[in-house]
Amino acid sequence: SGQHRVPRGAARLLAPVGDPQKVICVGLNYHDHCREQAAKVPREPLIFSKFPSAIAGPFDDIVHPQDTSELDWEVELAAVIGKRGRHIEESVALEHVLGFTVANDVSARDWQMRRNGRQWLLGKTFDTFCPLGPAIVTREAVPDVHNLWIRCSVNGQRMQDSNTQHLIFGVPALVAWVSRFVTLVPGDVLLTGTPAGVGVFRKPPVFLKPGDEVRCEIEELGTICNRVV
Repeated sequence: SGQHRVPRGAARLLAPVGDPQKVICVGLNYHDHCREQAAKVPREPLIFSKFPSAIAGPFDDIVHPQDTSELDWEVELAAVIGKRGRHIEESVALEHVLGFTVANDVSARDWQMRRNGRQWLLGKTFDTFCPLGPAIVTREAVPDVHNLWIRCSVNGQRMQDSNTQHLIFGVPALVAWVSRFVTLVPGDVLLTGTPAGVGVFRKPPVFLKPGDEVRCEIEELGTICNRVV
């Protein structure tokens, strides 16, 4: 009817999944991202995680921790699980996916790469380090999830510009792989990796600072935009 619409400016849009049981992430999963850091292409998916408390809304602020001076961006395609499964066959893995959304795998590179025994968890899971949204686009509404442009801009400057066709392990392979180790349940979020263009591998490196604005967008899925504070 048009009588009950709320102006976007008058509402705060929350993350489409706010408190999942698991936030599962994949590292080194784009060919161009491997090339930019002279890393070998993985033979198996490299899995790590974030705590659900890292999730923020699609237009919420990213809080710059005092504990890091190397805050970085990573635009990522995220798959949201819709059907429970364990030991899922790759041939039917997409049937376990409800849909897709946009994520920013915000990273404190000093904690990821040098501190905490070089385990990735702490550098990846500060509060607000997983902006997510703006909505879940159902699997059926995405013509080909492995052929979508994926981009990230900082203060209007394009930093990442790639396509999901450059994924090393596609969504079905990742769902099948992860389900070998853990039971996937509805609401679980799977971040599938980032393409080339992150700040840490630029020459010289570029890191986020308070006042910066990070815009992540994926074809068919929409845009999230977060200010660093």
